[in-house]
Amino acid sequence: MADLFSGLSEDSVYPEHLGPGITLLHGFAKEISTELLIAIEHIAQSSPFRHLTTPGGFKMSVSTTSCGALGWYSDQFGYRYVTCDPSTKRPWPAMPDVFWQLANTAASAAGFANFAPDACLINRYVQGTKMSLHQDKNERDFSAPIVSVSLGVPAIFMFGGDQRSDPVSHLQLVHGDVLVWGGPARLRFHGVMPLSSGSVADQGSERINLTFRLAG
Repeated sequence: MADLFSGLSEDSVYPEHLGPGITLLHGFAKEISTELLIAIEHIAQSSPFRHLTTPGGFKMSVSTTSCGALGWYSDQFGYRYVTCDPSTKRPWPAMPDVFWQLANTAASAAGFANFAPDACLINRYVQGTKMSLHQDKNERDFSAPIVSVSLGVPAIFMFGGDQRSDPVSHLQLVHGDVLVWGGPARLRFHGVMPLSSGSVADQGSERINLTFRLAG
C-alpha cells in the first residue's frame, strides 16, 4: 500500500488555492486511479449503484452507492446517513485502505491534517446527468473537510456561496483531480453541470466521483 502513495505528497503536486478553505489538487489521484476503480467495482458488487429518491419525490439522475461505517441515503423521509444499505439490509462495504489513505493524504496536502473519513459517497454520472446545487450538511461535525475525487470524463463543478442565491463559479475537474474544501468554505453550495459526452482512455464515458466525509 505504501508504494501506491509514494508519489502522493505536497511536494509532488501543484495545489491551486481557490479561496479560503478551498484547494484543487490537480491530478492527485491519477496514478492510483486503476486501484480506485477496481475497488469501486468490488463495492458495487456488494452494494449496487441505484438512483435515490429525494424527499420531494424526484429521482436523482446520478446513481449512487456508499462504503464505510456510514452510507448516505435519501428517500421520502429525508437525507441521512445509515449504517446498513437499505437495498441489501447489510452493512455498507468497508472503506478500502486505498480510499482512506487517499482522502487523508489529500486533506493533509490541502491544509487539513488528521482527516479520518468514516463515509464515502460514490456517484456515477453518465451523459446528461447532473447534481443540483446543494450543501453537505447531514454530518454531525462541520470542522472536518469534504474531499472529492474525480475519475473518468471531465465535469464542470459549480461552486456557490453560503446562500443558494449567491453567485456561482464554474470549475473544470478532470480525471484524477481532488478538490478539498472546509473551514470557512465547508457549507458552500456546490453541484455538477450536466455531463457532456466524451471518453477517457481506459475509463470509458462515465464520471465517478468519490466524496469522503466525517459523518458520525
